[in-house]
Amino acid sequence: MFSYILDINNILMKDLFERIVKDKGPLGKWAKQAEGYYVFPKLEGEISNRMKFNGKNVVTWSINDYLGLANHPEVRKADAEAAAEYGMAYPMGARMMSGHTVYHEQLERECAEFVGKEAAYLVNFGYQGMVSAIDALVTKHDVIVYDIDSHACIIDGVRLHHGKRFTYQHNDIESLEKNLQRATKLAEETGGGILVISEGVFGMRGEQGKLKEIVGLKDKYNFRFLVDDAHGFGTLGEGGRGAGFEQGVQDGIDVYFATFAKSMAGIGAFFAADKDIIQYLQYNMRSQMFAKSLPMAMVKGALKRLDMLRTMPELKAKLWENVNALQNGLKENGFNIGKTNTCVTPVFLEGDIPEAMAMVNDLRENYAIFCSIVVYPVIPKGLIILRLIPTAAHTLEDVKETIESFSAIREKLEKGIYKRIAASMM
Repeated sequence: MFSYILDINNILMKDLFERIVKDKGPLGKWAKQAEGYYVFPKLEGEISNRMKFNGKNVVTWSINDYLGLANHPEVRKADAEAAAEYGMAYPMGARMMSGHTVYHEQLERECAEFVGKEAAYLVNFGYQGMVSAIDALVTKHDVIVYDIDSHACIIDGVRLHHGKRFTYQHNDIESLEKNLQRATKLAEETGGGILVISEGVFGMRGEQGKLKEIVGLKDKYNFRFLVDDAHGFGTLGEGGRGAGFEQGVQDGIDVYFATFAKSMAGIGAFFAADKDIIQYLQYNMRSQMFAKSLPMAMVKGALKRLDMLRTMPELKAKLWENVNALQNGLKENGFNIGKTNTCVTPVFLEGDIPEAMAMVNDLRENYAIFCSIVVYPVIPKGLIILRLIPTAAHTLEDVKETIESFSAIREKLEKGIYKRIAASMM
């Protein structure tokens, strides 16, 4: 009888990898056609407005180097000197044990001061840090309310939450308020609190989060507010201090987050808040408690970059000259760029994934324009986004070439040329 039960269990069990081999997911199923070109492409040469792809020089619109700092000579010099002095290993160990230095403290103080908060805490990577911070800030008794279009790092952080969570429709304050009412009732039952999460800039569509309106709801509801400002830091507000300054509500943001990976062209990120909250994160964020400290070369490099943000307003001014030229030019030529009010520039077109791949191949090979392609499941089926990230390193000639190229491929898309090409390749 016992062996019979074992046999039945063996029949019902499946190899864990059987599903993975058969179903690689909505993007993975295109790996054979896409890998190395549409996904995991290899851009070569110095990070700049023009790089080399597939043997060709292309105008590059896919690098989040907003202020053009990646190859700025002062930045390269600071990075090289720090690497030569400290190597890439120092300091060894986690901050709590042996990886703490005066320069980590200095960078935290300067970041906090720059964004108008009492204290700051460095994290090694933005994605990892956001996931871990959400996990640390809430208990099973608390309720999370977050924008449905939030970045994957927020979604993954919310997934760790053992309590209730609600999404509100993107940038829809009426939807947010309805969910705050639901959250308030639940929190009263559980004895917990409410955490609202938004992005300062939504990185796919380029819209600022409605931070001012959300902060305004604090007079009516009892919640704390966490903002992921990865794309706003360095690009928006006075001196590049972010979306909270842009909208005049930085004081109403309880926990502010920014990354060094975009405007600062580096590695690392930070949270800024009241001293008590930052100290709590220092002692409770598992991703930092059990991870090696941010290497000194990154810390010293970030100090240099932050100083340039403070003292070189011409970088942000040049960025916005290019942003305005690109976005105005696209709109004047009849392109739909949605509701963007930031540097992120999405160009919305209609088509399926095979059409999108044929179109991007044409754009890269015949027009020497390299930009990111966004399709389902990131956005709804039937839509294509060509996502452009203008930087201070771009030129007005880059903008002109790009708009002319986009006009040419749009005409082909509307005539069904890419659909026929895609069909012949399937």
